[in-house]
Order: sequence, then structure tokens, then C-alpha cells
Amino acid sequence: MENCPCGSGKNYADCCEPIIKGAVAAEKAQQLMRARYCAYAKKQTDFLLESLHPDHREDYDPKQTQKWAEESEWGGLEIISTENGGPEDTSGTVEFIADYTVKGRRNRHHELASFEKHEGAWYFTDGAAVPPKQVVRTGPKIGRNDPCPCGSGKKYKKCCGS
Repeated sequence: MENCPCGSGKNYADCCEPIIKGAVAAEKAQQLMRARYCAYAKKQTDFLLESLHPDHREDYDPKQTQKWAEESEWGGLEIISTENGGPEDTSGTVEFIADYTVKGRRNRHHELASFEKHEGAWYFTDGAAVPPKQVVRTGPKIGRNDPCPCGSGKKYKKCCGS
């Protein structure tokens, strides 16, 4: 029994493999997202073209996709959120983070992927990188020469700021 690379906790043969091999169709956009991740992890890149919406295939480069999949070590998939994309929907989005390593460098790809149903089947249409969330300070800014907030009586730069 081999765990599915998509992180579902299921056996690969019972999870994404039937979708990748065309034995069953993805019922939800998230299932297709998971199967596409597995296709990269398993180097089954023909599925990536097959699961790409027909109207979005003009720029697909099968050789480059295969090269990237083969040069990468796939470390996991985290689904952040899903909006729509159910069996009765015609479109949906899946926000995810894919961990992978290329040439010893770990990467985290954070994307909002869009999916559409076309002739009864789910297809990937487009993806957009999710920008990092801006950190908003809730307290006042402490300057280097301000008194340390720990109450030591020292300047911040000589105490907790060092």
C-alpha cells in the first residue's frame, strides 16, 4: 500500500491514480487539484495536458513540464481553501501550497487555481500566485533607543533588541 502524494492519507490506488489513469473522472475541483499535484510527483505529465482546459492549451510545453517534474522532489501538498468546485458547480477555485525541492533548494508554491467544468468534466484553467500577507503591527513601534519594554530600564538596543 502506497500513500497518495496528495496528502489525503488514502492509498494512491484508491485516491488519485484512477483519476490520472482516466478510470474515473474527478467529481470535484479539489480532487482534480490533488490529482494534478500527484501527476507532477509521479512524473505522469501527460495527465497535466489532459486535465488542462482545451481553451488554455496553446502555451503548454510538454517537454519543459516533464523536465521540471523530473528535476523536482515533491514534498507535499497543503490545501488552504476551496470555493465552489463541487459536483453541481460549473467553476471553482482551490488555494494550495505545494512543497518541492529543485537542485537542493526547497520551494513553496502558493497558488489560487481556477477550475471549470467543460462537457461534464473538471479542467484546470489558470493559476495565480498568492502574494504574502502583509503583517500589520498591533502595538507601537519600539525604536533602538527607546526603553526596553521588558522593564529592565536599559535601552532596547542593549537589552532585548540585541
